[in-house]
Amino acid sequence: MEHRVMASRLPAPAQDVLLALFITVMQVQGTMVRNAGEVVQRPLTDLGNLGYGLLIVSGVAIAVRRRWPVPVFVITALASAAYYTLDFPDGPGWLGLFVALYTLAAYGDGRRSLVIAGVGTSVLTATWLVAAADIEPRAAIGWVYFRIGASVMSAALGESVRSRQVIAAEAQERAEAAERTREEEARARVNAERLRIAREVHDTVAHAIAIINVQSGVAAHVLDRRPEAAREALRTVEQTSSRALREMRAVLGVLRDDDGTDDEGRGPYPGLGQIDELAAKAREAGLDVRLEETPPVAPLPGAVGSAAYRIVQESITNVVRHAGPTRVTIALTPGSEALEIRVTDEGRRAAPAHDAAEPRPPGRGIPGMRERCRLLGGEFQAAPLPGGGFEVRARLPLAPAGPGL
Repeated sequence: MEHRVMASRLPAPAQDVLLALFITVMQVQGTMVRNAGEVVQRPLTDLGNLGYGLLIVSGVAIAVRRRWPVPVFVITALASAAYYTLDFPDGPGWLGLFVALYTLAAYGDGRRSLVIAGVGTSVLTATWLVAAADIEPRAAIGWVYFRIGASVMSAALGESVRSRQVIAAEAQERAEAAERTREEEARARVNAERLRIAREVHDTVAHAIAIINVQSGVAAHVLDRRPEAAREALRTVEQTSSRALREMRAVLGVLRDDDGTDDEGRGPYPGLGQIDELAAKAREAGLDVRLEETPPVAPLPGAVGSAAYRIVQESITNVVRHAGPTRVTIALTPGSEALEIRVTDEGRRAAPAHDAAEPRPPGRGIPGMRERCRLLGGEFQAAPLPGGGFEVRARLPLAPAGPGL
């Protein structure tokens, strides 16, 4: 319905042309009717029909009022000043002037337009009052004050319309800015979720692959001589891969749209409650793991527990990859304000000390652990030890400063 109304509305230039025609007819016809049968000081036909010309010019100028509001106001003001200074008969010859004043204020640029309108109205007021100094009868001077008041009201009405348009435009701009901000925030959340999923997938897959690699190598080595040991290694491979698949389903489950189905099979994200199981799996991979775990005074936030688990898991994965069978110490010390994590290994047992202390090859593990700490407002350090081996230290605040994982 609204579309049909908009489609049937005339374009603005056509509207202004019709308005200019209407005002021109009203000014000329209205002045003639008002003064019909009366003796006037100067008829419209005097001075070569100048009276008619001034009324027509001030009416026709309205046709371009929106395109050139200032020139149109100047033309109508000069026509009005000349008309009344030359004592042409009074009538509705001010219609074009009032419309021009309204247009100047409504379609102008605010303060500058109001200054032009104010100066022009002041000059017209003085001109009208001087021209009406010897008007007879004296009661007719009321029309002079009517013109003055109507001019001020026309400018005030135009300014009111312009102000409302400015307010509406600013509100629209704020709404569009808010919409852009929401879209940017949504994109940022999507990117953060993608990064979180990438870290979870990396930690899960890297740890599982490292364990599977070690156990499959053990199985291949002892398959002929010690079938039971090979069978145990393959059982560990099966359990590790099964656990990795469960964790992958839990991580990637957020990417599915189940349309109201339950979350069966996803399982919760691992936390500190699974540290003992993680240590057991590391022992099966050939590590000599010693777990020093202090019970927390109060339950730890889920984000802190999940991050701590992933840091320990990635540290063990790095030991399996780069050091092989060695002794690993895992110390978890929860305090009143933060959880302290320390994972230390003794390096390759068969390698010289100077080789064991060399930096480990770069990868995604250490940057991923550092990023987890940063997101929670914590601290992270990872470096080789002087006597050989490697140490990972992390401090996770119990009141995370960033978004949880």
